[in-house]
Amino acid sequence: MKVLSTNKLIVFSSIFFTLFYNFKFFKDMFVAYGFGGLNSLYFLSTAILLISLMTLIFLIFSSKYIIKPFLITLFVISSFTAYFMDSYSVVIDSEMIRNSLQTNLKESADLFSFKLILYVIFLAILPTYFIYKTKIEYKSFKVELLSRLKIALLASVLVLVIAFSFSKFYTSFLREHKPLRYNVNPIYWIYSIGNYINKTFDTAPIELKEIGLDSKVVEPLQEPKELIILVVGETARADRFSLNGYAKETNPLLKQEDILSFSNMSSCGTSTAHSVPCMFSIYPKEQYSYKKGVSTKNVLDVLKNTQDIAILWRDNNSDSKGVALRIDYEDYQTSKTNTICDEECRDEGMLVGLDDYIEKNKNRDILIVLHQMGNHGPAYYKRYPKEFEKFTPVCKTNQLENCTKEEISNAYDNAILYTDYFLSKSINLLKKYEESHETALLYMSDHGESLGENGIYLHGMPYAIAPKEQTNVASFLWLGGGAMEHEYDKQRAKEIKDKEFSQDNLFHTILGLFEVETEVYDKNLDILNDYRND
Repeated sequence: MKVLSTNKLIVFSSIFFTLFYNFKFFKDMFVAYGFGGLNSLYFLSTAILLISLMTLIFLIFSSKYIIKPFLITLFVISSFTAYFMDSYSVVIDSEMIRNSLQTNLKESADLFSFKLILYVIFLAILPTYFIYKTKIEYKSFKVELLSRLKIALLASVLVLVIAFSFSKFYTSFLREHKPLRYNVNPIYWIYSIGNYINKTFDTAPIELKEIGLDSKVVEPLQEPKELIILVVGETARADRFSLNGYAKETNPLLKQEDILSFSNMSSCGTSTAHSVPCMFSIYPKEQYSYKKGVSTKNVLDVLKNTQDIAILWRDNNSDSKGVALRIDYEDYQTSKTNTICDEECRDEGMLVGLDDYIEKNKNRDILIVLHQMGNHGPAYYKRYPKEFEKFTPVCKTNQLENCTKEEISNAYDNAILYTDYFLSKSINLLKKYEESHETALLYMSDHGESLGENGIYLHGMPYAIAPKEQTNVASFLWLGGGAMEHEYDKQRAKEIKDKEFSQDNLFHTILGLFEVETEVYDKNLDILNDYRND
C-alpha cells in the first residue's frame, strides 16, 4: 500500500489533472500559437501555472476526512467533462450543467460510446483506485498546518513569478484567446457549478409573478375561431432548410406550400434548457435569466387567462422545461401514448388524435404546441425512419469525430427531411379546418447545431462565443387559406422573410395571432402586426 503525505497527493493529483484532463486546452493553445522557440516556454509556464492553481484550490479541501472523497469526485466528473470537451468541443458552463441535469435517460444513452468507457476507465476508475488504496500519512496539527502553508506559499510564488515574467504573453493570451479558459479542467467546471447554483437557487421561496391578467380575446363573435399549431423544433439550423436556399432539397414538401420562412431568426440560447423557457417568456434575451423564467408566468398563461383559448402541449422531447406546468400536457416519448414508435417514438405520432381534441373544443380558440425530437444529436441517424435516408453515406455512430463531414451532414439532413414530412403532415391536418377556423402553423427551432465546423460539434456553447450555426435557427409561418385569408396580407408579408428576428418575437406574435388584447402585448415585436388587414 502506497504511503503519501497529503501535500504529495495534492501535487501529484494536480500534475495528473494538468497532463491528462486538459488535452482540449493545450490542443487549442497549440493551434493558436504553435510549438517551438519561445512558445514552448509559454506552454511549459502555462502547465506549471495550472498545476500551481489546482494545488491552491485542492489545499482548501485538504482536511483528513475530505481530501480523498473530494479528489475522487473530481476525477470521476472530470473524466466525463474531458470526454465531451475532447470529442465534441463543448464548453462546460452553467447552462451546459443545467442542460445536463435536465437530460433524460434516453438522451443520455445517445451519448454512450466505447470511447467514453475508455475515458472512465483510465481517467476515473484507475485514479480512484489509486487514491482509495493510498494511505495518507498524517502528523500533528501544527506540522500539517505548516506543511500546507509552505506548499500554498510555494504555489502562490510560482503563480506570481510566472504571471510577472510572462506578463505580456498572458495579457495578450487572456485578451485575444479568452475562450480557451473555458477548457481548463476541472477549474472551469468547478466555477460553472458555483455559477449554476448562484443562478438557480435562492434562499427565499419563489413567488410566481402574474402577467397579462387583463388579457382578453377581441375578435368579433361571428368570426371563425383560431386553430393554431406551434411546433417547437429541436436543433434545426436555418441554413439546412432548402426553403432558405440550402443546395440539398431538404424541404420537398414544404416548398409546395405558401410558406413565409424567416432566414435570419436568432435563438435566445444554445441549449433546450435555456431557449425553450426563454422563447415563451416575456423577457427579451438580454434580460432573461433562469430565476426570472421560473418565477414569471409565460405567454401560455396569458392566453389561458382569457378563458377563451384551449391549450394543449404534446411533447416528444425531454419535457417542456417548465413552460407547460399550468396547461394540459401529454408525454409522447412513450408507446403508451405515441402510436408511431419503432426504435424510438416519432414526432408524427403527436398528430394522432388531434382531430378529437379539435372537435371537443370547436367552440373555442385552440393552440396546440408540439415539441419535437427533431434533430437531437449526436445520433442524428436515429431521428428518422429508414425510408427518409435519402442522403448517403450516413454517419451511424454518436462518435462524430470518427465520421466524415459528408456523413455527418447527410445524417443531419435526413432528419431535417423527416421534419419536413412531419410539418407538411401538420399543415395538411390544419387544411381540413380552413373553412371553419382561422388556421396557422408557426415553426421555431429552439437552437441550432455545430456539425464539425472548426472542430466544434453539437451545441451549448456560451452565447458570446457561439458560432452562427448554433444560434441561427430554422423558423417559418404558414397561414391557412379560407378564413385566415381575410386576416393578413400574405403576399406583402413575404418582404420580411430575410429580416432579422429573434425568439423575443414569439411571445407577441402568438398574442397577435389570437387577437389578444393585454398590457403586456407589444405590437412592435409582433412579426405580423404591419401585415394585418384592417
